[in-house]
Amino acid sequence: MGMNTRYVKEYFYKEKIRSVIAWIIEIAAVILLAGIFSWFFCKSVVVQEGSMEPTLTAGERVLVDSAAYRLGEPKRGDIIVFRTSEDKKASLHIKRVIALPGETVQIVNGQILINGETYLEGKDFPSITNAGLAEEPITVGKGQYFVLGDNRNNSEDSRHNGLGMVDEDLIVGKLWFVISPWEKIGLPDR
Repeated sequence: MGMNTRYVKEYFYKEKIRSVIAWIIEIAAVILLAGIFSWFFCKSVVVQEGSMEPTLTAGERVLVDSAAYRLGEPKRGDIIVFRTSEDKKASLHIKRVIALPGETVQIVNGQILINGETYLEGKDFPSITNAGLAEEPITVGKGQYFVLGDNRNNSEDSRHNGLGMVDEDLIVGKLWFVISPWEKIGLPDR
């Protein structure tokens, strides 16, 4: 009997060790795959301006899915990250897509009109006090997007000559995940 008990204990001990080693290998593989995914498909960006408040505030760090638009195109309501020029060192900006290529956008009495229809957003944004260039109807060109900051009355966006429409070639990716500060970690408000 003593011999069998010892054999059984050794067997279970070896099985536990194998199980722990397999578990460590699985965790290492997941971490490695996450690292590879992040390296190729994500970009970490620090929000530099308050134009997206209250959704995003200056100083927050976010992850940008740089592969999101390789297979598809931006959709209305997407929060995108883009450059203002072809220069890779150009500053990055974060705004919300409002109008898509071929659509006509106008801001009348603080409300956004797309193709003449009032655009009802899922969030309560303040009435727009400065329509800027969108005071008159603007047709969004092919491969371009009309964007606004969520802080509608304190954002330089497609309503202004300085920024205008965003060319699809300058889009870095889609905002994916807020990674700091700790109390806001998670998916951004849509």
